Amino acid sequence: MVDFKKIISSTSQYNFHSHTQFCDGRAEMKDFASVAVAEGFKHYGFSPHSPLPIQSPCNMEFDKVEEYIAEYKRLCAGYKDKINFYCGMEIDYLGSDWGPSNTYFSAIPLDYRIGSVHFIPSSEGMIDVDGRFETFKGKMSRYFDNDIVAVVKSFYAQTNAMIEAGGFDIIGHFDKIGHNANHFSPGIEDEKWYENLVNDTIDNIISSGVAVEINTKALADHHRFFPAVKYWRRLLDAGVPVLVNSDAHYPNLIDAGRNEAFELLRNI
Repeated sequence: MVDFKKIISSTSQYNFHSHTQFCDGRAEMKDFASVAVAEGFKHYGFSPHSPLPIQSPCNMEFDKVEEYIAEYKRLCAGYKDKINFYCGMEIDYLGSDWGPSNTYFSAIPLDYRIGSVHFIPSSEGMIDVDGRFETFKGKMSRYFDNDIVAVVKSFYAQTNAMIEAGGFDIIGHFDKIGHNANHFSPGIEDEKWYENLVNDTIDNIISSGVAVEINTKALADHHRFFPAVKYWRRLLDAGVPVLVNSDAHYPNLIDAGRNEAFELLRNI
């Protein structure tokens, strides 16, 4: 297991959330590796979206896992003594039958696991509620009768079920539904019932002992972090290990938004 507390207390030159050619990333692992070394990173983790038992264009195929592991080992050997690479995976939680605690993932030699929710249940199966708002808006009409409250509650129910099931080291962007939800219903994130859902989730995170990422991917385009800044103090006061991850899909963005996040953390 990676000692995240030790790493984040000794350096800011790390990133444990990135996506390459093995899922929906836009470049090969070797390109990310070379940029990470050139920019002086000391710790860099690869975290492809996990294979799924349902169709998803963003996720790794089952038959690519061995190739991913082999490429990770090749990069470690090639950059020996220059950087510490880590073999991770961002694992989707679909329900009690599939998620980070599934025995399939315990058989993969991973250094760490990110547990994330992108899908919620509908009458027509699991639906991805991540991604662009235009797509989300269409799904709201098609699958959820435009009931944004129900969608938000379902997202946090999935998140808390994943926390209770365990099997992961870092929880990914645990309030990400807020981005599309706020576009669909402006101001929803400031409503008391919504804040209560987030705070209940934070209670579970604190009890679970997992690390939390501050995800900086949306800062440049949408001027926000996941989780929202107003929840950071609760996490820090509770002693939760907080990592700043860029969720990079392009090599030139492996450090994007991280300096701004570190500055806000220092102020808090």
